[in-house]
Amino acid sequence: MSETRTELSELGEFGLIRHLTSTISLSSPHTKLGVGDDGAILDSKGKQVVISTDLLTEGIHFDLSYMPLMHLGYKAVVVNISDLCAMNATPAQILVSISMSNRFSVEAVEELYAGMLKACEVYNVDLVGGDTSASAAGLVISITAVGYADEGETILRSTAKDKDLLVVTGDLGGAYMGLQILEREKSVFVDAPQIQPDLAGHDYILERQLKPEARVDVIRAFKELGIKPTSMIDISDGLSSEILHLAHDSGLGSVLYEEKIPIDHTTYDTAREFELDPTMCALSGGEDYELLFTVSQDDYEKIRNHPDMTVIGYMTDQAAGNQLIAKNGHVTELKAQGWNAMKGED
Repeated sequence: MSETRTELSELGEFGLIRHLTSTISLSSPHTKLGVGDDGAILDSKGKQVVISTDLLTEGIHFDLSYMPLMHLGYKAVVVNISDLCAMNATPAQILVSISMSNRFSVEAVEELYAGMLKACEVYNVDLVGGDTSASAAGLVISITAVGYADEGETILRSTAKDKDLLVVTGDLGGAYMGLQILEREKSVFVDAPQIQPDLAGHDYILERQLKPEARVDVIRAFKELGIKPTSMIDISDGLSSEILHLAHDSGLGSVLYEEKIPIDHTTYDTAREFELDPTMCALSGGEDYELLFTVSQDDYEKIRNHPDMTVIGYMTDQAAGNQLIAKNGHVTELKAQGWNAMKGED
């Protein structure tokens, strides 16, 4: 960030908006008019329009003592794009609203926007509008994402079927362990500011926390593999919570095998370093933004050799409940212990 500090009051609300959006270019064929008028103009081109919104609040969802503003801007966009992926939609536009206190300079907001615009570039998304406002304290970011899908191609949480396979992409628990590293180093700094942060060897899990990616590649893979999941959700609040969402909304139960949960070795080793159970980190950690979906057993052969998809269980009758089969064969009830913004971390 620049050494220069320009007060927000020097530009004013509309001057700030013009300053931040002056370099925006449009890329989506669905965008007819972007920033600059009372509203954006979007063309669905005969497709279904999918809209999602997410709110990020300083002190609740992020900590600026270790979250760089550019990373925060990038992540704020990605978490919304992930929601569109979870519905099998192609992201195309975002609207950004920010509320900030006068402790932020114009240069600080530029950093935040730079991260957002980088995410727009990576995911081929247009920033087409939003709002800015003053805040009594802290920073609040609200992003609305718009995507498109062909008729009949959207995927819901509520349409899984009995005996469908439960599948997850990537690996889990990394974002949570990255957060533990950052929180540990923050505590050390508070007690001894002269000590440099010890982040060596944790690049993977730190990136999972600070700069996650949405699985648009998986949406493309579905088409290449010739499959359509029967239900889907992204993993923002922990694997257990998301499985229970799919089960509840579909009127089913579920069976999850602990030994099948994909956990990266860095995540596993770091969890042990913190004397945490790696499985619980995957079940309850959240913010991995992988996709959890169900497919018919008839599609098993199409996905079984895919390097980024893991079958971790199956859906069952609602009366059977939601079960976790431990590595030793012990059966316990699967419970949601993930993030709850209204209660804090469970």
